[in-house]
Amino acid sequence: MPRKPLIAANWKMYKTPAQAQDFFKNFLPLVANHTRDEIVVCPSFTSVSVVIAAATGSGVSIGAQNMHFADEGAFTGETSPVMLKAIGATHVILGHSERRQYFAESDELINKKLKSALRHALIPIVCVGEVLAERESGKTEEVLLRQARGVLAGISPAEALPIVIAYEPVWAIGTGKTATPQIASEAHGVIRSEVAKLLGNEIADALRILYGGSVKPDNAAALMAEPEIDGALVGGASLDPHSFSQIVNY
Repeated sequence: MPRKPLIAANWKMYKTPAQAQDFFKNFLPLVANHTRDEIVVCPSFTSVSVVIAAATGSGVSIGAQNMHFADEGAFTGETSPVMLKAIGATHVILGHSERRQYFAESDELINKKLKSALRHALIPIVCVGEVLAERESGKTEEVLLRQARGVLAGISPAEALPIVIAYEPVWAIGTGKTATPQIASEAHGVIRSEVAKLLGNEIADALRILYGGSVKPDNAAALMAEPEIDGALVGGASLDPHSFSQIVNY
């Protein structure tokens, strides 16, 4: 059974609730009746409820950019999976490179969040990827294997089916550089092969692996033509409704 592509928008720390509503007013007509791909938009926490309301009935799913692993507690500034589920979020991005870089998130922490997301039936989009120095020193495969093993530790095949992995070549995020479709496909192959070892061939064959690194309207089709690439995690180009719709409609 072919894997259904997933195109996810990561708005990062952009857009007020009013701007988010305006985006959806312009975006939804551009993707009306689009069924080939699953579409997910992940706004900042202040806009999650607003865009869930705006997207109702459209087929566009809404996710968060992060979450805490605990259901509740004295964790000032954090948001729990219970809270996300309560307002209707369906997806959550975990372990984005910016969370690793600026907030010192480790594979161990991301693994705890992943297990929590699965417990609460949130679809996790788990990010892995190498920085420029690691790629230039030939450590890409080593990094991807270490991160895949770390974030998937203790996950059983029975639990793993909802998981989505996003390959982020960190050197290509916000830099204008993009991994060629071939480079991205090779990295996806490394990840899928390791998932097969960890969780079995059936899970690996079903696993969707997204590419996330300066995806734009002019490179989306070439990336998506690679059999190993099952969608995209889109940053800057997802902030404009016309740009993001062009990516969805590659």
